[in-house]
Amino acid sequence: MLVMLSAAIAPGLALLSYFYLKDQYETEPISVVVKTFIFGVFLVLPIMFIQYVLETEHILNTDLANAFLWAALLEEFFKWFILIYVIYQHVAFDEPYDGIVYGAAVSLGFATMENILYLLANGVEHAFLRAVLPVSSHALFGVIMGYYLGKAKFSASNNRVYLLLALIIPILLHGVYDYILVSQKFWVYFIMPFMIYLWWLGMKKVKKARLLSDFHAEKLSQNHYLSK
Repeated sequence: MLVMLSAAIAPGLALLSYFYLKDQYETEPISVVVKTFIFGVFLVLPIMFIQYVLETEHILNTDLANAFLWAALLEEFFKWFILIYVIYQHVAFDEPYDGIVYGAAVSLGFATMENILYLLANGVEHAFLRAVLPVSSHALFGVIMGYYLGKAKFSASNNRVYLLLALIIPILLHGVYDYILVSQKFWVYFIMPFMIYLWWLGMKKVKKARLLSDFHAEKLSQNHYLSK
């Protein structure tokens, strides 16, 4: 049991630590990051219940609907909702890169709990593939969501557009990911190129968010100097 729990939890914590430590200015309060992670954990069971009801009632029970609506839309909406109403106005969210930390935290909380349940049901032998695919993909969906939330909070204009993009782009990426898995017989030939693209996109957003934080810090420094 200890080995299984370690295998289930370790990938999420490793990825969260990676994105957390890339914050080059004031690192986020551990308590707020942990709280965001735990919110992600608590999302799993209600979402699984809703998905179970939709499946048993055969509501739009197609590969496309399962991928884009019942998986991507439900999961990404609730993660976005948590970030908007718990984190977005929080005093700790004080630079653009912080969105990536909190986006990764809520997504990895969700992915870690989901991973625990999956490995309990199916065995620890699936741990490596779960770490490479579902856990890392959730982390990257969260990174991209967090990037646009950071843009929304610290941009002078187009805030609502960025808030919408923070929801829509992760939904689309998540939907494509799930659709490949549920609809393709030889899914491995499609999912690996997609994961490479997803990592490239996620790391590109990390780099852009750090540049935005640089600009934000420089602007604050100039304002402080002028106010003296």
